Amino acid sequence: MNDDPNDIPEAPVSPQRPDPVNDAAAVREATARLLEEAAALGPAAVAEPSRLPGWTRGHVLTHLARNADALVNLLTWARTGEETPMYDDADARDREIETGAGRPLAEQLADLRAAADRFDAAAGALPPQAWATQVSLRGGAVLPAAAIPGRRLTEIQLHRVDLDAGSGFADLPAEWVDRELDHVLDRLTGQEGVAAVRLHDTGSGETWVIGAADRAEVTVAGTAAALLAWVTGRGDGHDLVADPALPLPVLPPLG
Repeated sequence: MNDDPNDIPEAPVSPQRPDPVNDAAAVREATARLLEEAAALGPAAVAEPSRLPGWTRGHVLTHLARNADALVNLLTWARTGEETPMYDDADARDREIETGAGRPLAEQLADLRAAADRFDAAAGALPPQAWATQVSLRGGAVLPAAAIPGRRLTEIQLHRVDLDAGSGFADLPAEWVDRELDHVLDRLTGQEGVAAVRLHDTGSGETWVIGAADRAEVTVAGTAAALLAWVTGRGDGHDLVADPALPLPVLPPLG
């Protein structure tokens, strides 16, 4: 299973982005909401399927905990200058997720809270000048440490939906949805192998064209939340409108 946004090359950063201090605050708020929703699940629910194929809710919760620790490693790298990879080896991520997925819900929640606290402490301990340090993701992409809180926020929001504990994309903060949609579509713009599609946000009126073809053959319209669900592979597009009225193109997996 390779659904990890941290493996995807970073899009060009605008002058306003990244904003690590505000992103870290948003991470705290999003984590609190995620934990509240997860805690409301019954004890048996942790072994039930999530919205990610092949993953239970326990896989999602374990991944979120281990991802927090992996990003702490990158923040430690930025703070100390000593190269600290996200994981010990290439297989460590998947191995740790499988090992932890079957734990009881209470243990999962305690682990995730502790890992989230470690991430928050590591972000708070980073001197302002260290945010500019370049670090490497698991997949090899290089980005400034200042982008790490934003990456963590994306992990939490996407996997909050994947957890299937009551929230969908329409329940996520509109500001984050708009930002993440723009970020994902920037990566798909001009990309070979991606269907040429014009996307239209019916709320803001904004449009994007993805794929490498000179001209889009279809326009897909809907709310920002519905568009984001579709382009991240987490929605079937039933709440989107295609013009001409054809089946929606198949987009590549997020990871």
